[in-house]
Amino acid sequence: MEWIVNTIYYVVPFIILLGILVFVHEFGHFIIARLCGVQVDAFSIGFGKTLWSRKDKYGTEWKLSAIPLGGYCQFLGDADGASTGVDQKKVKKLTKAQKKKAFAFQNPYKKLAIVLAGPLANYVFAIIIFAVVFAFFGKMVFPPVVGSVMDGGAAQKAGIIAEDRIVTVNGHNVSSFDDIRKEVALIDDGNIATLEILRQGEKMTLTFPIEEMEYSPDCGQTTVKQRMLGIRSVNRVEVEHTKMGILSSIKEACVQTWTITETTLRGVGQMITGRRSSEELGGIIRIAEMSGDITKKYGMLDFLMFMALLSINLGLINLFPIPVLDGGHVVIFLLEIIFRKEMNNRVKETLFKIGFSLLILLMILATWNDVVRLFKRWFL
Repeated sequence: MEWIVNTIYYVVPFIILLGILVFVHEFGHFIIARLCGVQVDAFSIGFGKTLWSRKDKYGTEWKLSAIPLGGYCQFLGDADGASTGVDQKKVKKLTKAQKKKAFAFQNPYKKLAIVLAGPLANYVFAIIIFAVVFAFFGKMVFPPVVGSVMDGGAAQKAGIIAEDRIVTVNGHNVSSFDDIRKEVALIDDGNIATLEILRQGEKMTLTFPIEEMEYSPDCGQTTVKQRMLGIRSVNRVEVEHTKMGILSSIKEACVQTWTITETTLRGVGQMITGRRSSEELGGIIRIAEMSGDITKKYGMLDFLMFMALLSINLGLINLFPIPVLDGGHVVIFLLEIIFRKEMNNRVKETLFKIGFSLLILLMILATWNDVVRLFKRWFL
């Protein structure tokens, strides 16, 4: 019986979440391709065996496939759904009229627009969710909850652990993670911090000296010393129930979307430079775990906010300049625009093979991290 409950809470929300985000991403490619006069042969949610399909009057086959871990929008003449190459046998059979609708024969400006449309759709989708939430429910904030503690920092020495919720800093109430930073910066009484925290429903008070720690504000080589507790925020948001106007909501939604993008890029930069552990990298299992936890513990509003966060991450990751991803295509098309010459197909194929291998390695690392995290959660 328990496995049925876990399936409902973890598997079903995950499939719905991923399906919606993949649809939004691929629909971005699809709609711009249609506007550019490119024929879309197939639009699939999922990979592998087709479970359901329907062909529309424009010749596009809409499909639901067996493996719900992604999707694709395949254009006329493409060898596969990722547009990593041209099917030479198909192309030779195309008429002049059909070649005008094939992706491979479009100018690089159209190709660039079609490729960028997917990540852009994810960003627009996130902004819409945020704006609706801000307008009807309230403003989003990062809660004053500890995500992780820094090694050797004041918080670690004081015994603060992940998921501790900080209620007050030196008697001042805090309602967001930014409030914690501001209150810590204002401490001047012997550098002593008194924190009231909630841990699993129990209130605790900790008093300890705060310390200066080296911090890289731009994730680069330069570091500055700054007084800090030595904690990082959790990777989730909460809503302050203060409603906003439509225009203010849209503006705030754009600001929050940019903030999340910047924070994510900083985190990736820290992983690349070794300032942050690659163990924090998560994958499909981690997304399923988080979506299940949110479904069990919270409500639809939290699920929507999580969906918006993932939509931003999906759009951003796809813009990374890795061949196979949209960002890799963007680099290729920009080079073709600059040099006014199409890149050699063999060079493209080699780049896509390298990119695919790199993507597989990242997926293996992320899956390993997810499995280790689940093992620690269940057995330790």
